[in-house]
Amino acid sequence: MVSVKALILEKIAMIKINMNKAKEIKKNYIREERAPLLQKLDIEFMKALEANDQEKMDDIKLKKQALRDATKDPSILTASTPEELKAARPEILDQV
Repeated sequence: MVSVKALILEKIAMIKINMNKAKEIKKNYIREERAPLLQKLDIEFMKALEANDQEKMDDIKLKKQALRDATKDPSILTASTPEELKAARPEILDQV
């Protein structure tokens, strides 16, 4: 007689993760996380603009572009397992 535990393990082994869908979900989480960071940079940019601080404006432009590109991070695009995808995190999210 087959045990219940064996049947459950067999069913779990049959589950297949759709990595393309999982990557899109991960990108959506990144979009949600970066939104307030972009807003913060918008405020900093306006202050730099008022102060006519071109160097600061250029720095902010680079940071904003890096945030926009966060969904194209290679760690997300090349993830081949759910564990790799879970660990994928663009560095820019921690630098702003």
